[in-house]
Amino acid sequence: MTALVEGIAEGTPVEENAAKPYHVSHHSHRDVSGGWLRPAVFGAMDGLVSNFALMTGVAGGDVSTRTVVVTGLAGLAAGAFSMAAGEYTSVASQRELVEAELDVERIELRRHPEDEMRELAELYVSRGVEPGLAHEVARQLSADPEQALEIHAREELGVDPGDLPSPVVAAASSFVSFALGALLPVLPYLLGAGTLWPAVLLALAGLFGCGAAVSRVTARSWWYGGLRQLALGGAAGGITFVLGTLIGGAVG
Repeated sequence: MTALVEGIAEGTPVEENAAKPYHVSHHSHRDVSGGWLRPAVFGAMDGLVSNFALMTGVAGGDVSTRTVVVTGLAGLAAGAFSMAAGEYTSVASQRELVEAELDVERIELRRHPEDEMRELAELYVSRGVEPGLAHEVARQLSADPEQALEIHAREELGVDPGDLPSPVVAAASSFVSFALGALLPVLPYLLGAGTLWPAVLLALAGLFGCGAAVSRVTARSWWYGGLRQLALGGAAGGITFVLGTLIGGAVG
C-alpha cells in the first residue's frame, strides 16, 4: 500500500504499481509442528527402546534364545496394541470435547448473533485494531454462519473445525510405527542369530537413526540427535540387562 501511494505521488501509473507485489519474502521457517515425521519417529523410537530394554532384561536372566524371542514378539504385540488403544481413546476423547464445544458455539451464533459479533470485534480491538475497523471486520466475517463458527473456534478454542484429528488414523499410525521400532531388536533372532549381540548392534543403529531423523524438526545437528538417542536407549538396555542378571541370579 505504501508503494502504491508513493507511486501516485511521483506520477507513476496506478496500474503499474498495482501489479507490483507489496512484499517479497526472503526467508523461510522450519515446520515447527513436525508434520508426520515427528510422531512417526517418536512412535518407532518408543517401540525400539521399550522392546530393546525388555529383551536385554530377559536375556540378562540367562534364559534360552527361544524365551528371548517369544518375549520380544510378545512385547511388540502388547506394546503396539496398547499404543493404538491409548492413542485412539485420547484422540477420540479430544475430538468429542471439541465437537461438543463447537455445538455450544454454533447455538450461541444462532441465538445471539449480535453478541457474538460484538465479542469478535472486542477481540480484534484487544489486539490493537481500531474499534471502527474491528467492528466492520467482525460484521463482514459474521455474515456467513459457517465462516463465523470457524473464526470463533480458532480464536476461542484454538482449533480448526475442518481439520480435527482422526482417532482411527492416529491409532493405526501409532500401531505401525511402534511395531516397526519394536521389530528391530527381534529381527536378528528371526533371521537365525543365536546370541544377543546382533540384536544389540541393530537396535543401537536404529536408535542413532531415529535420533538423527528427529533432528530434521529441531535446530540440532543430525549427529548430536543420533548420539543423544543412542546414549539414552543404550543406557536403558544396559540397566535392564544388569537388573535382569541380578534378578535371574537371585531367582536361580
